[in-house]
Amino acid sequence: MADQNKQILEKLSEIKTELDYIKDHLVDVDAVLTEDDLVALQDAESDLKIGKTKRLI
Repeated sequence: MADQNKQILEKLSEIKTELDYIKDHLVDVDAVLTEDDLVALQDAESDLKIGKTKRLI
């Protein structure tokens, strides 16, 4: 029984290490621009250039 508990704890430790790695390497979904985001950004830049809108700052 003690040997089995030791194996379980070792496996849990491995899983924790893998989860820590995954958490450190996750991509923030909000940091990735979609095709729609790029089109909206281009439209906004175009509007700014032709004077249809202005900077707030």
